[in-house]
Amino acid sequence: MLQLSAIHIALARGNEIQRREQPMRIGIYGGSFDPVHFGHLLLAESAREQLQLDTVLFMPAAIAPHKQQDQSTSPAVRLEMLNLAIGGHSGFEVSDLEMKRGGVSYTVDTLLALSEQYAEAQLVLLVGADTLVDMPNWKDPEKIVTLAHIAVVDRTGSQLDDQSLPDAEILRVTMPRIDLSSRQVREKITRGESIRYWTPRAVEKYIETAQLYRTSAAADA
Repeated sequence: MLQLSAIHIALARGNEIQRREQPMRIGIYGGSFDPVHFGHLLLAESAREQLQLDTVLFMPAAIAPHKQQDQSTSPAVRLEMLNLAIGGHSGFEVSDLEMKRGGVSYTVDTLLALSEQYAEAQLVLLVGADTLVDMPNWKDPEKIVTLAHIAVVDRTGSQLDDQSLPDAEILRVTMPRIDLSSRQVREKITRGESIRYWTPRAVEKYIETAQLYRTSAAADA
């Protein structure tokens, strides 16, 4: 019995050493998150589990390149809603890197900063299948694929267009199809409808208390 216990201890120590020797895997999930909803969280959790990520780093944009008009809410508000949404999940973190940098938030700039901050880690950029097609039009896409693996989250089970970035290593994540968007959440609030079970309860209460998205202009942002 003592000999068996010693073997178990040795195996446990060996596994722990092996885990320490493997580079940390960090998922990078960018977006406006205006507001964050359960679709965002399910995507992040699906990627964390299927890709064996140590953490998923939510990266709210200061100004998204495709939404350079005014956001309907301030960066500080969107950051607070994200922190409320992921509260208690040890595998999720929120970064204010892009918000502190200010201006238009380009993915390549963020990955360059993260590659310095986490020099020994593997970075995995999480994108939707529709985003993959548009990535060649992003700022410096050739540099992006040298800084991070690209993980495409597919909600439809369709064939991915992995030729959009022929030099990239494309990882695939599947998740249930959920027709849920931040715009839909904003529009429901504007119409005075319930958003219960569309976003975490803490976020719902925050939106209600701060009276966010009450006007049609906010819903259309």
